[in-house]
Amino acid sequence: MDIITNICAVVNDEATALKQVEASIRHNNEDYLELVKQIIALNGRLIFTGVGKSGHIGRKLAATFASMGTPAFFVHATEAMHGDLGMITPNDLVIAISNSGETKETTTVIAPIHRIGAKVAALTGNKNSLLARECDYLILVHVAREADQYNLAPTNSSTAALAVGDAIALTVAKAKGFSEKDFGMLHPGGSLGKRLVQEGVIK
Repeated sequence: MDIITNICAVVNDEATALKQVEASIRHNNEDYLELVKQIIALNGRLIFTGVGKSGHIGRKLAATFASMGTPAFFVHATEAMHGDLGMITPNDLVIAISNSGETKETTTVIAPIHRIGAKVAALTGNKNSLLARECDYLILVHVAREADQYNLAPTNSSTAALAVGDAIALTVAKAKGFSEKDFGMLHPGGSLGKRLVQEGVIK
């Protein structure tokens, strides 16, 4: 095996998957439009849930939204069923992530969230899944296959979910007029904060 050739092949495979997702969004975008409108008008918090690799993606997306001015956090789907549902209010919007849309821990939590009164969006690669049917909005992020040779490891699917989530976060921030100064107010530490202070963005 040529190591560099294999690495480049995986990178190319994931890039191709993203292009396919972009084309899909252009042709099936009603739920995307509605979800962005709901997030912009949200009076509560944006909450992500999931398990496994989808959970890791949810944690990162919650951090991205929060850093771009939309209050957001992650609730582990399993922990939600053991008391963490108390972190969700009727004014919140929950995004449940599962590529298959059949992950038991994630699908099980949808009905209790609805009983609380919060809306739920499914971020999934399977439009016919239980998760897609049970949620209020469907954010379809379908990839043809994963990047590994056995089509098993979450790679193309997790990259696509992350990219779509980032795209929605930045679109919402732009629509809300989120400025460089706003960004600076939320990033006072580290190299970013230091640079923004030096440039006079943060005073």
